[in-house]
Amino acid sequence: MRIQERVSHAAMDCHRTFSRLTARDAENRVLFRRRLEHKDRAAMRNQFKLLPAATPVIIEGTFGWGWMADELEACGLRAYLSNSRAVDGWRKSRGLAKTNTIDADLLSELWLERPHWWNVWLAPREVRDQREWLRYRMGLVHIQTMTKCRIHATLHRHGILHPYSDVFGSRGRVWLKELTEAQDSPLRESSRRTLEGHLCLLGQLRRQIAQVTRELRRQVRRSAAARRWDTLPGIGWVLAYSIQAEIGDIGRFGNHKKLARYSLLAPVADDSGEETDGRPVGRHVGHMGRQTLKWAFIEAARGAVKKSPRFRAIFDRRTEGGKRDKNRGYIAVARHLCHIGYVCQKKGVDYMEHRPPRPGERLPSPAAASVDSCPELGQPETPMIRLNQRRGRKAPEPRPRSSVK
Repeated sequence: MRIQERVSHAAMDCHRTFSRLTARDAENRVLFRRRLEHKDRAAMRNQFKLLPAATPVIIEGTFGWGWMADELEACGLRAYLSNSRAVDGWRKSRGLAKTNTIDADLLSELWLERPHWWNVWLAPREVRDQREWLRYRMGLVHIQTMTKCRIHATLHRHGILHPYSDVFGSRGRVWLKELTEAQDSPLRESSRRTLEGHLCLLGQLRRQIAQVTRELRRQVRRSAAARRWDTLPGIGWVLAYSIQAEIGDIGRFGNHKKLARYSLLAPVADDSGEETDGRPVGRHVGHMGRQTLKWAFIEAARGAVKKSPRFRAIFDRRTEGGKRDKNRGYIAVARHLCHIGYVCQKKGVDYMEHRPPRPGERLPSPAAASVDSCPELGQPETPMIRLNQRRGRKAPEPRPRSSVK
């Protein structure tokens, strides 16, 4: 029997130009180690094809793992992604040095660990393509913002004022172009040339952003999950695409709390030592998750506070009517958006500001319907309580529990 046929599982420590492969048998003994050069893809694929079909291969969750996972799957192997932070902590707890060989050997030992605490979700190719479009648009918008700031700086250095609320609007752009072409322009020759170049770059960026935006809108229309995110207040189709691309499969989250932690919206405490009176110290949101999800939900929270009375009530309760801790208020609203969006995705229903009437429920009067027992969740009082109030009856008191077991 060839040594490759005895391989039970393997692991790869991936770098930019090469990777270290360690293969083990069913008893977790090292069979062989290989150095694979990335520039020779054909030789690397030949090494993969020598392994038994459907062999699990663990790769480290570092930058650029996607193409390696595709190569493994194309050769009939199963790729698994490991949490780099967790594996690094595991290595330090064992007092081991960090070398390429040790990293590959450690990764290959993980397969027999039960449960698979090291395993994280490996995003499929479709989800990675959506994220690629999203990051491309975010990068273009970032460059556009920098270009606008440089144009403002050029005008400010020369003391030029303009009467437009948005100098990059239709009239403002005409004024900027005339400023570069006028003979009596207050700009010097060097500033006129640089301003003309910035305007040309800004026009090209706007055309590229518009092209990408049309592609994003087409993908949102084709995706039922993205359209469902679009029904929540404050979430437009751009944010809906961003959230859907970052989350991927909603089924990989057991509950809304896990999605909130992944979105960096769950509160984390660093309390240590003696407790003090007053507000807790050391409370913050997490740092291991998707920063883009955190940004998308908080941006949606700002719009939800303006559009929805339900989320406005949550914001006012956390900020005392918007008087203090506004950032914490927006984080609280963002977490409620995450919670409600998770439920909508799980049940496959669109968001509604008011719940639909239950079967056989008598519709209340408008005055009674406006009274909520829990405004932040939009939960109205039960029909029996409203019926007793209209008839002038006192609500029945709850029965005391018996102490006899």
